[in-house]
Order: sequence, then C-alpha cells, then structure tokens
Amino acid sequence: MNPLSIRSSGILLHPTSLPGPHGCGDFGQEAYRFVDWLEQTGQSLWQMLPLGEVGPGNSPYMSSSAFAGNLMLVDLHALEEHKWLTPDELVAPLTFSGSRVDYPAVIAFKTGLLRLAAGRFFAQPGKRMGDDYAAFCVREKHWLDDFALFKALWAHESWRDWCDWPEDLVRRDPKAMAKAARQHADEIEFWKFCQWCFDTQWKALRKYANERGVYLVGDVPIFVAYQSADVWAHQELFELDERGRCTVVAGVPPDYFSATGQLWGNPLYRWAAHQASGYGWWIARLRHAFNLFDLVRVDHFRGFADYWAIPAGAPNAIDGQWMPGPGEALFEALLGAFKELPIIAEDLGLITAEVIALRDKFNLPGMRILQFAFGEDERNYFLPHHYTANAVAYTGTHDNDTSIGWWHRASTHEREFAQSYLRTDGQEINWVMMGALSASVANAVIFPLQDVLGLDSAHRMNLPGTGSGNWEWRITPELIASCDSARLAGLAYRDKRDPRRL
Repeated sequence: MNPLSIRSSGILLHPTSLPGPHGCGDFGQEAYRFVDWLEQTGQSLWQMLPLGEVGPGNSPYMSSSAFAGNLMLVDLHALEEHKWLTPDELVAPLTFSGSRVDYPAVIAFKTGLLRLAAGRFFAQPGKRMGDDYAAFCVREKHWLDDFALFKALWAHESWRDWCDWPEDLVRRDPKAMAKAARQHADEIEFWKFCQWCFDTQWKALRKYANERGVYLVGDVPIFVAYQSADVWAHQELFELDERGRCTVVAGVPPDYFSATGQLWGNPLYRWAAHQASGYGWWIARLRHAFNLFDLVRVDHFRGFADYWAIPAGAPNAIDGQWMPGPGEALFEALLGAFKELPIIAEDLGLITAEVIALRDKFNLPGMRILQFAFGEDERNYFLPHHYTANAVAYTGTHDNDTSIGWWHRASTHEREFAQSYLRTDGQEINWVMMGALSASVANAVIFPLQDVLGLDSAHRMNLPGTGSGNWEWRITPELIASCDSARLAGLAYRDKRDPRRL
C-alpha cells in the first residue's frame, strides 16, 4: 500500500535531532521511543533529511556518497551488545550538548569507537555475523567498493579533492586502482564495516516502525557533492573538464530565501550521457532509496524540467542560466524499472507550467507550504482551499522558520490575511496552522516537530544561504515531556488521519 493513498499525518524530524548520550541522535533506543510516540499520537509518517554523510557546513545535502549512510547515526550500544565495545569506552565527553550537535567532535568520537569495534569484529567475527557482513558486501558491491576506496584514498591524500590525486587514480587506471585496493585493504574493510552497521541497524528500525503503522519518508537530493565517490567513479556522467573539475555548478536564482540566489556548488549532470546509458545510475540510486524508505521526497524536482547552471567560480548564483533537464525520459526509464514511483516531488521555488506538467503526468504528489500562503490573496496556490488529495501539506520544511518564528517575523499583510483566513487572533498560531492543514483534503500532512512543540526561531534547522550554525538542533528530554501528545492525537482522530483507529 502506498501510504499517500489514504489520509495520514506525520512528523518531520531528522534522526540527528533525537536525544541520546553520544552527541547526536542515532538509531538507538531514542529512535525506537520516537516511533512509539508517533504510534501513540496517531502519526503514520516519519520524514527525515538525507541519511548520508554530512558535507561542508554539516549539510546532509552535500554527502560524499549518494548511497552510503552517515556513521554518526550508528548506535554504539548495539555494538557493545556484540562485545565489540566496552561500557567504559561508551562514556561520552562531558562537552557534548543535549541541544546542539558538535559535528567535528561527534564524528571524531564515533569514528574512533567504530575503529575499535571493527578491529574486534574482524579479529573474531563469528560465523553468523561474518556471513551477514560478507553477503552485505556482495549485495552492495555496485557502490560500496568505490565508496570505501574513495574514503581510504581521500584520507591518504590528506583530504585533497580527488582531481588533485595522482593522475592514474584520477583517471581510475585499473592497475593503479588494484594497487590502491591492496595498499589500503584494512581501511577499505573499516568503511565497509561502518556501512554494514548502518544498514543492519536502519533495517531493524524500519521493520519496527512498519509493524506499528509508521512509514519512513526519506530525502534524495537531486545533486551530489563534487568530492564524492559518485563523481569520481562516474566522471562521464557529470559536467567536468579534462582535468576533472566542474565547468558549471548547481544552485537557484534569487528567490524567497535569498536575494543573491543559492550557490550550492554541486556538479551538474551530463544528461545526454545519462540518457545514453539508459539512466542506469539514476535507476540504481532510486532502487537503493526505495529499499531504505517507504516513500522518498526528491529534492529540487524542478531541476528535472530545467535547472540553473552557474559558471564554476562565480561568487553567487545571480549569473546563471536555465538549461533543459531530462524531463519525461528519465521518469519513463524509472517507471520501466519499478512498478510504482513512491516519490514526493519537492516542487517549491520558481515553478513553471513545464514542472507542473512533468509532476502531474507521472501522478507525483507535490508539496504545499502553509507559511508561503499569505503573501498575496485568496488565489495563492498554498492556501488550503486550493489543495488536492494528491498533495503533501506542511506548515513549513527544514528550510523554513518555525511557525512561531514565522509569525513573529511576518509582514503586516501576512498577519492580517492569516488572521482573517484562519479565523485566529494569532494565539497558538502553530496549532491553528496545523489544524488548518489537518482539516484539508490533502491526503498527507507533515508537521516539523518544532511546530508541535511551539518552538521559536532559535530552534529552526536550517537558514538557507548561510554557511554555519545549521543542521545542529536537537530535542531534549525536557522538550519532549512538554509536548501535548493528546492534542496531536486528537487532531489526527478528528480529521480521520490515523488509519489504526478508523
């Protein structure tokens, strides 16, 4: 069953934002408790951000792999249960915060312990675990070998961009690659071990959630980071020069979020090469995502119709130009590979008729953001009376302010229009907005947890166009205790959004 085919409600929360003893949330006990809370409050969807490694600025949208998981999310206590770590080793530094993630410190701490665990595993894996690990390496070989070698070489090359490595490795000469694989065999096995731990723990969490009527919604960024195993391993699929450097990069023109646009810096696709290959890389990428999640939000959907190409080295995103994307050809290829496309199209920003036509031809639900609804008049696309059943409605996303923060910063017109339309004096505006979405015809509504808790701007996840201080927010046990869970459950029951109780 497609979870979006029935009325449902859910929460947006990245796992790193969960409580936990090791500096950030992970796939441990608190994740299972969160699933229990979702079930108790009538929520059927848990949406999160990309689960890959974080990149510059700690962004999960700039991962070193489109396939690999973030080792920060590995539950260390599960490794202790296998005797690969000891209780004393799991004592976290006192400097770790319960309300913010210190990414460099957490990565260093967890990587060190994962190295200890890997050493003990390989010294005495046990037959069942050894067989499971070997099967994982075979099953995921199509991306895992390149990723593990990439990580080993990146460290060996003092964290230089891959285009600055020795020429035979840049060109991926078979003899040089085989030599590097032998030279860095232990490091390669370490990275494969981390991915096996991630995969094993994630699948157990997903099974637990699905058994309780909770479906997991992932996030696939349209672009990948330049310094990634994907670009290094598939250079022919990206717009690179003869030295392997970007000629153009991704971003968006000036919009609601930024007067100078957003300069993301990701390499752009050589779409003709993807088409010539039958879109094999994209099929493999989506197959991997569908194996991890019940639904997948595809970020920046409009880039499939046309995308903003910015000259490499430009100081901002202003001087780009629109270029045609793959359009229908890509989605026809995907439909040929899968029975259905459990995709949410992130169709925000400067949307054209071509983008809407592409979304609707393949019957993909788009996104409606209530915070965007009050800048104009009753014709605004984001107002609930314009919603359709095949839509996913949000008060805001990870890129928005919290609803309380938005209200305090809203223009006079926005406030007056919202007060009139929502019939409110502005008190508990977060619950008023959530209630309006819940009562709408949209099959799915998703609320950032910050809005359920009534939190202000200090608790937002990301401020687009800024390079620091983002992606760090965590929920504390005290905040969880303050949640009006009964009220949230009542909203789902009132609007027939809890399939367990219909």
